[in-house]
Parts: sequence; C-alpha cells; structure tokens
Amino acid sequence: MRVLTWNVWWRFGPWEERRKAILTVLRDLRPDVVGLQEVWAADGENLAQWLASDLGMDWTWAASRAPEYWRSRIGGAAVDVGNAVLSRWPIVEHDRLELPAREDGDDGRLALYARIDAPAHQVPFFTTHLTSAVDGSAVRCRQVVALAEFVTAHSRGTAFPPVVTGDFNAFPDSDEVRRFGGYRTAPAVPGQVFLDAWEYADPAQPSATWNAANPYVAAGFGPSARIDYIHTGLPGPAGLGSVSTVRRVGDAPVDGVWPSDHAAVLAELRTPRP
Repeated sequence: MRVLTWNVWWRFGPWEERRKAILTVLRDLRPDVVGLQEVWAADGENLAQWLASDLGMDWTWAASRAPEYWRSRIGGAAVDVGNAVLSRWPIVEHDRLELPAREDGDDGRLALYARIDAPAHQVPFFTTHLTSAVDGSAVRCRQVVALAEFVTAHSRGTAFPPVVTGDFNAFPDSDEVRRFGGYRTAPAVPGQVFLDAWEYADPAQPSATWNAANPYVAAGFGPSARIDYIHTGLPGPAGLGSVSTVRRVGDAPVDGVWPSDHAAVLAELRTPRP
C-alpha cells in the first residue's frame, strides 16, 4: 500500500499554478492513500475534492476552527483551511479531533481520521498538522498526547496498524516527536508505540521536507529540516503494515513551479499478497 503525506501550502504564493503541479506529482506517483495538510476551500470549491475528482479517489476533509489566523495572512479573503484524506478505496468512517491551542492564540490545529476499506484489511488512517510556532514544543507535546489518544480510540477492530501522517513542525529528536513515537521515551499512551517510517530509509537519501533549496523556504533564511512524517503502529501478523520503502517526493519544480513549500513523504507498507 502506497501512502503519502504532504503539506500543500494553502492559498499562498501562485496557488493556481501550484495546484496543477500538486496534481501532476500525485498522478505520477499514484498513491493509494494520501494525508494532506493546509488544504483550502473557497467559493464552493475544495482542493481535496478537485484532486480526488481527477485522480478517481474517495476523499474527506475537516476545516480548521480558526480560519481567521490564516485569512489575516492573505488580506482577509474568505478561504477555509484544513486537513484532508484521499483514498483509492472507500472511506467508511471519519472523525476529527480539535488539538490543544497555545494560551496566547488559537491557530485551529486538528487531526482527521479516516477508516479505509482496503482489500483484506481496513486501515485506520490519520493526518494532522501541529502548531508551527518555533517556541511551541510544549503545546506540540500536549497535541501529540491528544493525537495518540485519538488514534487509540479509532484503531480497534482491524489487524492493520494505525497509520499517522502529517506536518509535525518538529525535528525528529524533539520532545514531541519522541513522545509520540514512544520508543525513545515514555509513550503518550501507555503501551502504544509508533515507528517513524524514515527509520527504514537509506541514510544517504535526502530527508529534509522543509528544504532551503526550495525558494519558498529560502525566503525565510531558516535551516532545512525533516518535519513531515509517516508513523505506523507496530507491524501486524507477518509484517502487515510495516514499511518496505520510504522516500522524499514532490521536492522539485514541475514545469518551473514548486508545488509547495514542503516536500512530501511516500512510503510503501506491506500488505498481504493475493
């Protein structure tokens, strides 16, 4: 099963050209399930629906409770922002979780759950977008605890381990990422461990999903970092849901247009052979 996560940079920059580039990348990669962050909706149109329609995929999305935080950055236009899931197979159940906010301002972060009716096993799939404040590790720690509890509540009834995707806005060695994983420190939910798919990557592969080679990132003069993740629960029987390959994708211009300020992550998860 081919799983992809991507922060698609809302309506910033040349968004009309960028969404075509995003579609081109997804067409070429043909993922089975996609977790998207910073998805926009405006004037009766939704980016996730637009992508899903062209790709022949099912979809669901959840809007942020605090769009004003985002709208102020583009002059107040009435555009919503949220997370979305696209799936080659039916989405038979979905739910949302409002994540804890900073005391000095609510930026409306959330997690979205979708149960994927894949062949042989249903897949509990999640995508999230944690707060981006540089000094926000403490609130991200609270967010990953809530996220882990949300995953626990929706992962029963299938042998396939939960798959959690998203933009964590945090380095791999940060408190919040270690807390969520639960294998380098105490887990957020006792007994629940998540493996970072990138642990299976070739160490020589480029890993930064927030990459200063991207002009949208370079404009901020910050360092490159890996802040976008695919996490999986411990493998099921015969390695079900374990990572076979993982790589960075969506990390170059398409016809001269960078699709997003983030690169995407693509992982292949083991499923039963026919």
